[in-house]
Amino acid sequence: MRFPSDDSACCHVVLQGACRLVPPDGPPLTLGVGDVLFTAPGHGHVLADRSGSPLVDFGPARDGNSLISELDIPGQGAAADLLCVRYRLDRLRPHPLLAELPPVIHLPARLGRHSALRTTVELMGEELWRPCIGTDALLASLMDMLLLYVLRTWIDERSGDTATGLAAALTDPAIAVALQHLHHRPEHLWTINELAALSGTSRSTFAKRFTTVVGQPPLAYLTWWRTTTAARLLHRTDVSLQAVVERCGSNSKYAFADAFERE
Repeated sequence: MRFPSDDSACCHVVLQGACRLVPPDGPPLTLGVGDVLFTAPGHGHVLADRSGSPLVDFGPARDGNSLISELDIPGQGAAADLLCVRYRLDRLRPHPLLAELPPVIHLPARLGRHSALRTTVELMGEELWRPCIGTDALLASLMDMLLLYVLRTWIDERSGDTATGLAAALTDPAIAVALQHLHHRPEHLWTINELAALSGTSRSTFAKRFTTVVGQPPLAYLTWWRTTTAARLLHRTDVSLQAVVERCGSNSKYAFADAFERE
């Protein structure tokens, strides 16, 4: 099956059998039972039973409003059951973590210490094999959980490999606690002194460390986070513009509009 090179990300889980990932360049990668594969947006790829098999373009037709499409693709290789999840991501204001992702993340089943990821995969398989009342609702939540656990596992596996970027910031205790507060309370009028106190460092140490690791100063990152939060609220909810402005830490629609344009 051929997956296009578009703005969506994909997660593939091998439930039974085995298959091969055939990237546009580079050698094929064999996937076994329990393996999880993530492909970043913009990276087309092929999943096949063997090299040279006829390809079918991915494009499942949904059954009504169901999230699930079952495809039976004939082939001459060994049979395999795959769970393929496709994520449509925000194109206008993509999360900076997405820019740090490699084209392919392969998480073999042998990474046994990541029990939450394994449990999520098992629950998804159970719902697919034995669909029941509420299966669609459960799968929608499990799909989100799968993506988050894949990202968490990737960050954990590469811990210490790099000193900069959002992935590094999330594993830095001092920076991570500041990010957590900024994300949870974007409306608060944060100061460097407050954030430094929360992180347990001096003002100058915190500001320098945050800027070095994240790639921009703390208050510049806060402005980006506020405008990103506002864009999502305006796009996905019926909340009024004034309410959005207040939730994102501004008293003036005009001042907020200026900040939005700068971002």
